[in-house]
Amino acid sequence: MTAAILLQFGGGAATGQIITMVLIIVVFYFFMIRPQVKKQKDQKKYVEELKKGDRVVTTAGIHGRIIDINDNTILLEVENGKIRFDKAAVSLDSSKALNTPAKA
Repeated sequence: MTAAILLQFGGGAATGQIITMVLIIVVFYFFMIRPQVKKQKDQKKYVEELKKGDRVVTTAGIHGRIIDINDNTILLEVENGKIRFDKAAVSLDSSKALNTPAKA
C-alpha cells in the first residue's frame, strides 16, 4: 500500500534516493564506525591488562617500563628518572610493536 502511495505522488525517485542513502550509511558503518569501535575495545582491554614490568610506549613516544600502577595512572621508569602518565596515554600499536620479537 505504501509503495502505491509513493508511486501515485511521484515517490519512485524519492524511494531510490532513500535506498541510496541507507546503503551509504550501511557502508559507512561497516568501513568506518565498526573498525573504530573494535580498536577502542582492544585499547581498553590492553590498558586494563597492564602490569608491573611491562615495557610500553606512550602516545607522546616516550618509552619506559611500568614500575607502579594506580587506578588511572602508571609510573614509568625512563632512562633519566620516573614519569607518571595517565593509563590512556599508553599506545597499543606502538607498545605491541616494541614487545614483539624481530623476525629473522
